[in-house]
Amino acid sequence: MVNWGKLFSYADRDRRHFHDELQALLPSHRETAIPSAIPAREVTHVALRLKYQIEQVVPCELPEERITQPHSDVITPQVMATAKAAGKVSGVDKDHSSCVVYCLLVCKTWFESQAKLELWDSALHELRAVACERLAKFIIEEEEDMPYLMQEVLLKRYSILVGGEETKPSNAIEKAVDIHAVVVIGSSGYQKCINHLWRGWLIQDEDDPSRFIDYKDKTSTRYLDHFDPDRMRVPQYQNVLQIVVSLIFLGLYTGAINTINPGVELDPVEGLLYIFTLGFICDEFGKFYKIGRYYLGFWNIFNSTLYTLLAISFVTRCVALSHEYESEKRIFLNKLSYDWLAFSAPMFWMRMLLYLDTFRFFGAMLVVLKVMMKESLIFFALLIVVLIGFLQGFIGMDQTDQQLTAVNWIIQQMLNAIMGDPSFDVWDTFEPPFGLILYYIYNFIIIVILLNVLIALYNSAYEDITSNAIDEYLALFSQKTIQFVRAPDENVFIAPFNLIELLCLSLPFEWWMSEAYYERLNDIVMGIIYSPLLVITAYLEVRTAHKVKFNRNRNETDDDTIEEWEELADEMDHEGSGWHKKVEETKPNVVVDGNMLELQALRKEMKQLMEMVERMQKGAITDGTS
Repeated sequence: MVNWGKLFSYADRDRRHFHDELQALLPSHRETAIPSAIPAREVTHVALRLKYQIEQVVPCELPEERITQPHSDVITPQVMATAKAAGKVSGVDKDHSSCVVYCLLVCKTWFESQAKLELWDSALHELRAVACERLAKFIIEEEEDMPYLMQEVLLKRYSILVGGEETKPSNAIEKAVDIHAVVVIGSSGYQKCINHLWRGWLIQDEDDPSRFIDYKDKTSTRYLDHFDPDRMRVPQYQNVLQIVVSLIFLGLYTGAINTINPGVELDPVEGLLYIFTLGFICDEFGKFYKIGRYYLGFWNIFNSTLYTLLAISFVTRCVALSHEYESEKRIFLNKLSYDWLAFSAPMFWMRMLLYLDTFRFFGAMLVVLKVMMKESLIFFALLIVVLIGFLQGFIGMDQTDQQLTAVNWIIQQMLNAIMGDPSFDVWDTFEPPFGLILYYIYNFIIIVILLNVLIALYNSAYEDITSNAIDEYLALFSQKTIQFVRAPDENVFIAPFNLIELLCLSLPFEWWMSEAYYERLNDIVMGIIYSPLLVITAYLEVRTAHKVKFNRNRNETDDDTIEEWEELADEMDHEGSGWHKKVEETKPNVVVDGNMLELQALRKEMKQLMEMVERMQKGAITDGTS
């Protein structure tokens, strides 16, 4: 038996700390005061009920297909009904059903932790984690009340008790993204909620930040109602602005690298390039300061490397300006500055991929690249150990004459072998025959073993992602949306506009101005900065408002569209024409297996036969007595 107290206090405490840090992606004053919608102890009780249910539903190892297949005989409608009832406290007039999906995701993390602690039963616990995820998906897709599903089930924030302390409140949307529950993320209700968040139709309530509400002007057709700087909090508008700023940043770099200034002076294009860079550096530093080391990821490190190269180029240029005009030192440093600038060119273009992940093709490929980078860690861990061992052997041979004369040459030859360009002939004169033999062994391990291991890892990662590309893309898109929505800044200043907020607003005004006046000042500044974009977004939102009003008049959902096959659907009467009856008579039963249908029919015939035999026996007895 597992000591669950120890499990909570050790495994989940680390995960809780990780998620709590991660969830504060853009923390604000309001976010820290958000309470759990339901007391944490009661949410934990619901999660424990669900955990007990899953353990009984999946008591032993089963083929995973029995759980994941449509119309599963494990996750049945009765099991779903029982799971929903976990939120209802018997004998008490309380209904906590809205936290069931969140608690199922919590149970998934528990079972995954238990799988790591109990390796002998890891397959069983991982199977139970899969069952939790499938059950959560089915509950989401079965819910027909969309406002209740989005605002209560998916967006209400809940906490649980871990080690006697409440975890940071989070909702099911955030929890699914954090634990990468792609099955839940791929459900229709979840994606509908993400779509509403992305379009700004669901926004955080300013009076009660613990809940999300409908955008009140969604049906307003007045242009000025939508010309609001606060609408820059909408994820899709922030994403568009980031793409525009990145294209301008790329254009400034292209202009700077193609206009060399022999006199070392900074032209306006280069000046803007370095101002943009300073804004991005401040943005990255601010987020890292608020979040800590958990903020670091592949793209953060990639961007930081690019900004570091640009900073080195700028500093080198400034040092060059301190020397005499047309001096050799000034010319050398100027050339070195442009070399650093040119060296960063590939990173500028690859950086654009970060902002194109909302497109399905780029999004799926980015997921593949991300997984491949993680798989590469295994290869590099093995490679470093092998390199150190052989390097020590080669250096040991080199210093047999008490002189180290070929260290650089040895390192270069070893790196060439890794890149697929070994040179065996040059090793004939290096401590024969041991140097050549050791180099042959080194190449065999690197080229034949390790590189093929890396190729196998890449192939496995590619197949895993592409086989589930749609759900992986939806998970990436959901993560991007949550980064904008989760604990949003009250005033959205996207880099490099954050320099305006820092230098022109925060430093001179925030420390002494009242909150109301400072908020008003921010709105004015944002209105001026974002006015070109707001002109377009307001027009688009007015058009959307007309569509929403049209859909509501037809008693359809706000985001409904009329497709080709729906244009004449009202003219069809399948019941009256007899088409419905004909289809019902010929449609197959795909819910139940064909063999099971035959078995059910045979059972029915056997029952009829038994009843006939019983009637015959009764008739024979009656005839005998008479």
